[in-house]
Amino acid sequence: MDAEMDTVSGATVLRFERRFKHPVAKVWRAITDPAEMAHWFPATVETELKVGAPMTFVFPGTAPIDGARDGEILELDPPKVYAFRWNHDILRFELVPDGDGCVLHFTQTLGGGDLGRLAAGRNAAGWDHCLGALGARLDDRLDEPFTDWLSAMRHYLDVFGLAEGTRVDTAEGAELHFGLDLVWKPIEEAWQVLAERGPKPTRAEAPRLLEHDGEPGLVRWELFADPDFGTRVELTHVLPAEYADAELAAWPARLEDLFTAVHADR
Repeated sequence: MDAEMDTVSGATVLRFERRFKHPVAKVWRAITDPAEMAHWFPATVETELKVGAPMTFVFPGTAPIDGARDGEILELDPPKVYAFRWNHDILRFELVPDGDGCVLHFTQTLGGGDLGRLAAGRNAAGWDHCLGALGARLDDRLDEPFTDWLSAMRHYLDVFGLAEGTRVDTAEGAELHFGLDLVWKPIEEAWQVLAERGPKPTRAEAPRLLEHDGEPGLVRWELFADPDFGTRVELTHVLPAEYADAELAAWPARLEDLFTAVHADR
């Protein structure tokens, strides 16, 4: 079941629903006990189960900064609701009994405004896998490895319209603006792909800016590496107004192809 994306009070919210053929008590333990979460949650969790308790999240192969606490528990209503902040985001789990099992309603409210929204595709794809791993843990079976991440990301880029842009009319014509999440790809690698794929640039400042004649108009690519939100590319296309609608419709597919090229094995 695909994730859904909403906007609530200006924030992007991802919604997931999963039914498990297990009693609420068993699922509650799986989603709140750090030892159980280690089998499906993307990071190791350290906390004390009480409202206001700080939380530390550690990814495999990394170490937390001494004294750093990345989140806190916001809601705890056993065995129904568990919610906490993870850096900029809010994660909320709610369990509802359903026959001999229960339904999990899970939401992630993405912080960071537009930067958080750009990352909705990677988050949706990742949680789809994690919730699948949760189901495997509850069923006492092995989780399947996440081998089709690129297709999952492209799927959500399309479903959520994350590669779509905006048009601003000007006295000289029109400006089209797009943003694309490149996850945590090193900016130098993304730059290399851009430089190889495009026409000869009229201006280049490696590894962050590249401009070329877009025929029609001028195309400007800018790369950014954010410590909290990862790598992204922002595209501006300045062109005569009569070409704007066609280019606005054509760029999303090109950007999805760029995403694939950046993340393909090289």
